[in-house]
Parts: sequence; structure tokens; C-alpha cells
Amino acid sequence: MRPPAAKKELGQHFLVDENILGVIGRLAELGPEDVVLEVGPGLGVLTAYLADRVARVHAVELDRSLEAQLAGRLEGRENVELHFGDALRLDLDALDPKPTKLVSNLPYNIATPLVAESLDGLPRVGLWCVMVQREVADRFFAEPSTKAYGAVSVLVQLATERTGFHPVSRTVFRPRPNVDSALVAFRRRDDTTFGSQDVARVKKVVTAAFAHRRKRLTNSVELSGLVTRPEAEAALAEIGRDPKVRAEELAPADFVALANALTGQ
Repeated sequence: MRPPAAKKELGQHFLVDENILGVIGRLAELGPEDVVLEVGPGLGVLTAYLADRVARVHAVELDRSLEAQLAGRLEGRENVELHFGDALRLDLDALDPKPTKLVSNLPYNIATPLVAESLDGLPRVGLWCVMVQREVADRFFAEPSTKAYGAVSVLVQLATERTGFHPVSRTVFRPRPNVDSALVAFRRRDDTTFGSQDVARVKKVVTAAFAHRRKRLTNSVELSGLVTRPEAEAALAEIGRDPKVRAEELAPADFVALANALTGQ
């Protein structure tokens, strides 16, 4: 069977080099009890590898034209369940059994929002191992006051800690992408005060703070309709930060403190 051509509009770059699979397996710390969510299985190279090592694989694919290819590749592997649809719209937390790890070669155009939403949307997931554009991987764990630091940096770092990183050659994909990629692995924190009840509240503050990146944080949250500028200034003063500060100058923990201060007003 001739493999289908990748669709540029879907951000598809199929994983074809099986030599990278061992690195994925090591960073994902795969075990026989794991329930893995894979988004964007493509031609099924990673899917088959996962299925041979874990209890269950939920593979979510948007492109229906890949169904025959995937079915052929995965024939005989009864522990793989294919789900066709948009991973950003499906209720992934309703999957049964619930995923405990997210291991994927993520389509470029959904990598950042999918990871961000999974942090609180998939509370049973304890470890992520994702192949993404190198700049996206760098963004997840960027330091404050750097160009790469943004809302997703704050949310990922509040909920997780990085456990692995591996640059990936462009040659492992077909078609070969025009950008560098990397594998990044991170584990959910056990000691975080960023509990599930706080996620939505803190996320609103983070999103509003970075919505107008070139402006001061106080102006950005006001323009976003979250709070007024005086309320934001008072909250920043309460946590000991300058009212002229920009969002990228605050550390992840500062945003939790800021959200708490705003709630207390």
C-alpha cells in the first residue's frame, strides 16, 4: 500500500525513521501498565511501537484518509483504539481507560494549544513526551524576561517539571520539515500548589497578562476585560511587584500570587 501524502494544511510531517523510537520510549518511561494518548499517529510508526509496550493506546487522528494505512499497520494489536476527529474538540478526558501519559509526534499547528489544554483537561496524565518544533520545545521551559517566555511557559512550568530533552533531525520525517524539532518530556509536579481548583483562575490571569505583550501587565489585563488597571496595580503592589512590570518579567509563581491577590480584592 502506497502511503498517503502528507497534508500541509494539517501540519503533517510523518515520522518514518524508527531509530528515534528508542529515545521516545526512554523519555516516556513506558511501562506495561501505561495508558497512552497519541495525537496525530500519521502512518502508525510510533503507534505500533507504543502498542507493543503499554496496556492501551488511544490514537487520535484528524485525517480520515489515513484510516486504511493505520488499520493495516496496526492489524493484530487489539490494545489500540483509533479515534477520528479534532483532538482540540474531542472530550479526551472521556476516553476509557483514561490516559496516564501523552506521547506524540504532535502536528505543528496544534502542539501549543493541545499541551496547554491537557495540563488541566487531562488530570490523570502524569507524563508528557512530545515531538514538537524546537522553538515550541524551548518555549515550554523558557526563563522569564526572554523572548521565548510566554503564557504557555508559565502554565507548563506551574504544572510540570522537565525530565528530558532531545534534538531531533529533520531526516526522521517525511516530508522533511523546514524547521528543527525536539523531543521534550515533562512530569506533573507532586508538590505544586497550583491545584486543579486554581487552574482556571490562574489561566485567566496568565492569558490576559500576555494578551498584549508589548504593554504593561496592568494595561494588558484591563484591555482583556479581566480587571481594571487600578485593581491590577493594587494586586501587583500586594505581591511586591512594580506596577510598570510587563508579563514576561514575572516568574510562574508570581502569577499564582497575582491571581490570589486579585481574588482577594
